[in-house]
Amino acid sequence: MKKKIFIGIGVFLLIIIASLAAIPIFFKDQIKAKIEQSINENVDAKVTFADASLSLFKNFPQANVGIQKLIIINKAPFAGDTLVAFEELNLQMSIKELFNGENEPMTLKAISVKNGKANILFNKDGIGNFDIAIKDDKKEDSKSKPFAMNIQNYSLENFKFKYYDERSKIKMVINELNHSGTGNFASEILDLDTKSTAKISLDMDKMNYMENVAISLDAVLGIDLGKSKYTFKDNTAKINELPLQFNGFIQLLEDGQDYDLTFKTPTSSFKNFLGLVPAAYAGDLNAVKTTGDFTVAGFAKGKLTDTTVPKFNIAIASNNASFQYPDLPKSVQNIIIDTKIINETGLMNDTYVNLDRLSFKIDQDVFTAKANIRNVATNALVDASLKGTINLGNVTKSYPVKLSTPLSGILKADVTTKFDMKSVETSQYQNIQNAGNMTLTGFNYTGEGMAKPVQIKQAVVAFNPNQIRLNQLDMKTGNSDIQMTGTLDNFYGFLFRKQILKGNFNMNSNNFLVSDFMAPTATTTSEGTKTTKEAVKIPAFLDCTITAKANTVVYDNLTLKAVSGKMIIRDEAVTLQNVTTNIFDGQIGLSGLVSTKGKVPTFNMNLDLNKVDIAKTFTQLDMLKKIAPIAGIINGKLNSNIKLSGNLDATEMTPDLKTISGDLLGQLLSTTVNSSNSQMLSALGSQVKFLDVSKLNLNDLKAAISFKDGKVTVKPFKIKYQDINTEIGGSHGFDQSMNYNIKMDVPAKYLGAEVNKLLAKLTPADAAKIENIPITALMTGNFSSPKVSTDMKQASTNLASQILKLQKDKLINQGTSALGNLLGGGKKDPADTTKTKDPKKDDIKNAAGDLLNGLFGKKKKPATTP
Repeated sequence: MKKKIFIGIGVFLLIIIASLAAIPIFFKDQIKAKIEQSINENVDAKVTFADASLSLFKNFPQANVGIQKLIIINKAPFAGDTLVAFEELNLQMSIKELFNGENEPMTLKAISVKNGKANILFNKDGIGNFDIAIKDDKKEDSKSKPFAMNIQNYSLENFKFKYYDERSKIKMVINELNHSGTGNFASEILDLDTKSTAKISLDMDKMNYMENVAISLDAVLGIDLGKSKYTFKDNTAKINELPLQFNGFIQLLEDGQDYDLTFKTPTSSFKNFLGLVPAAYAGDLNAVKTTGDFTVAGFAKGKLTDTTVPKFNIAIASNNASFQYPDLPKSVQNIIIDTKIINETGLMNDTYVNLDRLSFKIDQDVFTAKANIRNVATNALVDASLKGTINLGNVTKSYPVKLSTPLSGILKADVTTKFDMKSVETSQYQNIQNAGNMTLTGFNYTGEGMAKPVQIKQAVVAFNPNQIRLNQLDMKTGNSDIQMTGTLDNFYGFLFRKQILKGNFNMNSNNFLVSDFMAPTATTTSEGTKTTKEAVKIPAFLDCTITAKANTVVYDNLTLKAVSGKMIIRDEAVTLQNVTTNIFDGQIGLSGLVSTKGKVPTFNMNLDLNKVDIAKTFTQLDMLKKIAPIAGIINGKLNSNIKLSGNLDATEMTPDLKTISGDLLGQLLSTTVNSSNSQMLSALGSQVKFLDVSKLNLNDLKAAISFKDGKVTVKPFKIKYQDINTEIGGSHGFDQSMNYNIKMDVPAKYLGAEVNKLLAKLTPADAAKIENIPITALMTGNFSSPKVSTDMKQASTNLASQILKLQKDKLINQGTSALGNLLGGGKKDPADTTKTKDPKKDDIKNAAGDLLNGLFGKKKKPATTP
């Protein structure tokens, strides 16, 4: 009996589970229809979603409606802008809500969003992109409301929020936002318990005030939905690790928001200041010993509207404080901070920042700073000064800076500056007032960004009235040394407005090794640590000219001497002008462009080679080795102009030979030929016996070459070997395959003994009529295994026919003359019947007959004896 009961219960549960699993299938279309109906009746925007699903298990006993890849895109005046996008949106409701009638609302109890983003924009007219509700009086009177709100909790997971106001130029980005709230929204007045973490960035008119600052807030908010008022109750906030507490309220109004807030640090320990530093750089704050205080306190009171901001006062203060980490030998003492951010009128432009004093002391070195910023909204006015000494070696001895090698060096500053942001933006340098100097001596650095340790013997920077001048830089890294002077014209524009950094420098070096500035990067793989090189990128923020001279520059396997020229760095490219260097026992001049702006680096260069050694040039330059593989074959000097372009390897910055194209015009000087090193010449000499390739004379030879897609085309050029005129042209590939035609105009005497025997039968006058014979040699295969074919046999046959034809024509002419004399030499009287014989005439006649018989191929029968 019990067994039957258990079986019955099991069957019942199975039916229930099967029903719960089947219901979503039957109601899926209804749910999608409800969602689409709600969207169409309430939203004036383009809304799409990939799918909608229903689950009775995910939040049982509540039903869960899931919407995947929901995207809301604005219409005019923000057409095409994404307002919100959710990877996953989940709505929770009672199961019974699924059985409501068509016009009965579904009451939501919870909402959660995963991997979403929202973009809130205000244009220059003050219109916001979030106002997408359909404005229709009839809609408001309608009783059809597919969804109603009775939310108990909500959550955002990995959300990104962007806010930008085109009028005020305020930009705020909240990344990695995780937020949850619990409360009864069915009530008009409720307490909402919230927890939030995020990273926040804030910019105002191109000036950055916060960059990925970690914040957290656990707060109970008292909410009055009728008055749209939010009051801070129990709360704990942190900026990085700086604790803050809030009191007061924020109330939403028709024309803005009303603020009445106060905030302060709950304690006054100087650890609060160290808490402002991101945790990755602050070390263990629990172990650090501090004296003195650090406080942040302030208020914000008033309305935030299109034209006003709340009045506020933020005071940051510390007096005679110190700190020391237990595992470090030095302490930082006499810390004084006195800073205020104040607005007393409610007008944004009246906000001002006073850094009345910032000072500290390490050992006997004291450093102080002051600054005042006014007129922040329209044209910020900055007045600042720095003065003091910092022993950089003491930085890592007093603060847990994570460096592989500690810093060293002495930084001294005595600088004042006064400027306005509009002058910075418009490059009105005459309005910038600078004075003072900054020096750095004995500086040593090893770390990220540099391939080798950097040693700066001395650097001197002078702050002149309208520019910053580098009066001296004496630097070494690896085996390279650099001495540099120059000017920076818009350092403030680069520093405050992210403008292009402009400069003009003179650089000298005794030894400059490019490898000293190309740092490999270590990456971790499944097989362990692997060292790779990063792609080289020319900085986009640079616009400067460098006039350089170097006694020796080493690049890859090349050693350049007496290098000089000009480099213009601009738009992620380097333009080279009038660069010359001594190399390969001659001189090379180059000009052109190298760019890393695209996905693949490119180059476009002109090279002038002046009296360079052929063997060295075509051995050490891989590119020329592929274009003209003549190293070891031709010795001597070369003048050449080469135009070429193509792609570069992104890490080595060497030409990608598969992509280069261009032209080469060259002239050989004082050359000799080493034919034994050339399989091609040896093969040619074996096929053309009369050609001694070791005696080829290539002096002053000029050749034009073009190359593209791995193929080199040699335009036909002429050379002369002894009394043989020759024309050579064709092509070869970078893979060493070749196809060349050699056309020779050869005197007949070079065509062998048989031909010479035939020539001997001719008179000198007839022999002179024999023209030079054209002979063609075709070279295929590749440079290491060439194949040579000629038409020599056919040329010899044609020559023999020509000689025989001359002989035949001569005999025919002789026979015709003799026959004419024989037949028309005199007339016999018909009446004279006397037969008289003339022996001479008989001989001529016989000779003529023999000639005719010979000409026509007839044999004379021998006489028979009777």
